[in-house]
Amino acid sequence: MAATRRAPSAEGWTRQPVNTKPAFSVSTLRKAIPAHCWQRSLPRSCAYLAADLLALAALVWASTFIDAAPVPAAVRWLALWPAYWYLAGAVATGIWVIAHECGHQAFSDYQAVNDGVGLVLHSLLLVPYYSWKHSHRRHHSNTGNVVKDEVFVPPTREEVSDKWELEQAWPIRLVKLFITLTLGWPLYLAFNVASRPYEKSWVNHFDPWSPIFSKRELVEVAVSDAALVAVLCGLRQLAASFGWAWLVKTWLVPYLVVNFWLVTITMLQHSHPELPHYGEDEWDWLRGALTTVDRDYGWLLNSLHHHIADTHVAHHLFSQMPHYHAQEATEALKPVLGDYYRSDSRPLLQAIWQDFGSCRYVAPDTPGDGVLWFRK
Repeated sequence: MAATRRAPSAEGWTRQPVNTKPAFSVSTLRKAIPAHCWQRSLPRSCAYLAADLLALAALVWASTFIDAAPVPAAVRWLALWPAYWYLAGAVATGIWVIAHECGHQAFSDYQAVNDGVGLVLHSLLLVPYYSWKHSHRRHHSNTGNVVKDEVFVPPTREEVSDKWELEQAWPIRLVKLFITLTLGWPLYLAFNVASRPYEKSWVNHFDPWSPIFSKRELVEVAVSDAALVAVLCGLRQLAASFGWAWLVKTWLVPYLVVNFWLVTITMLQHSHPELPHYGEDEWDWLRGALTTVDRDYGWLLNSLHHHIADTHVAHHLFSQMPHYHAQEATEALKPVLGDYYRSDSRPLLQAIWQDFGSCRYVAPDTPGDGVLWFRK
């Protein structure tokens, strides 16, 4: 066993250990999880998907009565429509999570089924299924690597700066946070914002020749683009039939809520003052996979989101495991992971504001060290 490199506490946070080699292996972790947790059931996965689709359909149906409800207009716009947007967005995020499981081949044992279901679901949410599937796989293969990771790769500095900088001012921080939570997802897809740099000037998820993808993935990226065009044409037809106002209220706002959750979940799972990032020479897959934290959003959101946030550590270790086994697997992993396991139960808005300010960039404690920590 390699000697433990104990990092000091940072501003009240207890940092994750940074052993050059943890005392456990991937095989040890796998054996700790009950055997049935590895079973992927197509009927069970379909049942979860059907429940989500029925719940969303019921919400859409109920929304048709809002404008005619015998209540003041203020109640409709300040209570009824926001309630619909919140719930529809949360349920649709659960559908997004199931499509994400399809990309990991966790939906069933059949790749054709997984890709078919994932393509339909993600396209309906304006996600290029195959494009995102491939870049997301590379994220899981390089998590915590400041050179090769694909999402929320923090700016890197050679040493800690004690100088006050304008972006630390709360108005600037608030504007940047608002842009991140509202436009972050489309900016990532269209301009690769918050990802690793590539030599090509404009990198995006819609270009089949993008450096994100290999040549053998070109056709699948084109299929994703064609599916998005079909969905956009369908949305245009819905607007022609029911009106643009109906489309905005019924589909667009919940879609924006889904985007908010995608960015929030991804950002908070990988940005935490207790978590390190690693330089290319220091990084290895296991320690990189552990640079994530489980977040508790409360029973309702955890359930509607299929526990993607409160079992994210297990997901990064074993991404082909279905979501309906992730809670049990997490409990089995905790005793083995020990101090490597990280969880956070702070209220959501508090965690967003604090961690967005505390995780501005990463830098080593000692210049030249390959372990980098988040800094204000």
